[in-house]
Amino acid sequence: ILVTLGGASVGDHDLVQEVLGQQGMDLAFWRIAMRPGKPLMAGRLGATRVLGLPGNPVSSLVCGLLFLKPLIRALLGAPVETGLPSTAVLAAPLAQNDRRQDYVRATLSEDGNGRQIVTPFSRQDSSMLNLLARSGALIIRPPHAPAVDAGSEVPVLRL
Repeated sequence: ILVTLGGASVGDHDLVQEVLGQQGMDLAFWRIAMRPGKPLMAGRLGATRVLGLPGNPVSSLVCGLLFLKPLIRALLGAPVETGLPSTAVLAAPLAQNDRRQDYVRATLSEDGNGRQIVTPFSRQDSSMLNLLARSGALIIRPPHAPAVDAGSEVPVLRL
């Protein structure tokens, strides 16, 4: 597996996709409808799998968890992880979602009844690595998901 960090977006200095294309990379997909992580790139260069992770640290870590880890497991012949995602009770309301699937950083705790409680951070800027470090879960918000009230069960990916 060839993993790159950054350089696969659309800026003047984002040359990874162009250079790998010149070397014969077969591009499978690029720019996914996901937040954080939109400029993800995947393809093959001969027998080598190529995964171009976003340059933003939070986006890169989330995409590594969602794409690189399963790729490694698949190439090793390891069984698919089961039980993902799980659910938790939302501690604060969430607004409706746009066209992208969101992975909302949140803390995870347990109430007096043993229920898992997930509390989203109010700011979700993908440059805020400290929030990911403090997170216990990512709340999964599908594209076009309606607003969700506190007390609702939501899908979460435990970290």
